[in-house]
Amino acid sequence: MSKILMKGNEAVGEAAIRAGCLHFFGYPITPQSEVPEYLARRLPEVGGVFVQAESEVAASNMIYGAAGVGVRVLTTSSSPGISLMAEALSYIAACELPVVLVNMMRAGPGLGGILPAQGDYLQATKGTAHGDFHLIVLAPSSVQEAVNLVMRAFELAENYRNPVMVIGDGMIGQMMEPVEFPEPAVGKPLDPGDWALTGCKDRPRRIVNSLYLDPEACNRHNFKLTAKWQRITEAEQRSESVYLDEPCDILLTSFGMTYRICKTAADELRAEGIKVGLFRPITLAPFPYQACRAAADRAGRILDVEMNMGQMLEDVKLAVQGTKSIDFLGTAGGVVPSPEDVAKKIREVLGSAPAKNASPKPAPQKKRKDKERA
Repeated sequence: MSKILMKGNEAVGEAAIRAGCLHFFGYPITPQSEVPEYLARRLPEVGGVFVQAESEVAASNMIYGAAGVGVRVLTTSSSPGISLMAEALSYIAACELPVVLVNMMRAGPGLGGILPAQGDYLQATKGTAHGDFHLIVLAPSSVQEAVNLVMRAFELAENYRNPVMVIGDGMIGQMMEPVEFPEPAVGKPLDPGDWALTGCKDRPRRIVNSLYLDPEACNRHNFKLTAKWQRITEAEQRSESVYLDEPCDILLTSFGMTYRICKTAADELRAEGIKVGLFRPITLAPFPYQACRAAADRAGRILDVEMNMGQMLEDVKLAVQGTKSIDFLGTAGGVVPSPEDVAKKIREVLGSAPAKNASPKPAPQKKRKDKERA
């Protein structure tokens, strides 16, 4: 397989096609608009269907309908757009339909800005929408991993009949890196099993439904969804631990692109003799609590680094259960921490430098007009 230099958003679109997805419904919003732009051109070349919906609300209901009739389907958006999809995602999860979503996160809350952030962690993992359900959430740290995890997302969605979200940030969507794709499976149909609405001329009637007016029936359905999530939790946790062959002075916890920033800082400090370990969850949901605890047990203390105000920090604290001192370095609004910022904070918490402002100052930026959707 040869490598191709691609922008992250375009690589996501191509990965979906290589996974056999020929149906896309979505709406443009910065910084993910290159995904629908790419698929608008590419899907007709492979016999697929592209529809630009009139809104994210419409797009989320289109993927609901497409999955209900047994086709492989994708939508992508960015933070405010995902919020508009919340109601339909609850219906999709209740109906146990396999859909894949990609969220290239931008700064918030509100319209915020178009620069990268990681402020949707809690939305994706804890509070996507109403009711008792969970998304499987995957977090890539490179364009190649975005390709791999998008393709894996379709497998997980179909294996468990559960919506899967791949959550990145604007950097992954906008940056260019070399990627390689496996042999395509274009046109490979989704197995409709015994659930999809494919016409009932020669079989019993099927119903895709999320309405349970009988409380006992609704109660049973919630227990069924919970049992499925327990199976997912047992089988699908993924994480990466680095530099933990020996005990370390401090463990950095992070996810997505922030992990790569932390890795650079760790390499620099280790060259100076400061023992720094790294842990990142690849599945944000289910969160790998046991792996995180095992990594923490190898460290003297923990520094959690995120481009938000401490959202994954809550899960790190749950994993550690009060056994370690945890410090935090966070940025928001599109400010990206540098390896130097991380290294400086590590020196401060280890006592090798005087403590100063824990939050890095934003670099000067040219004024730019925040062009909202389209």
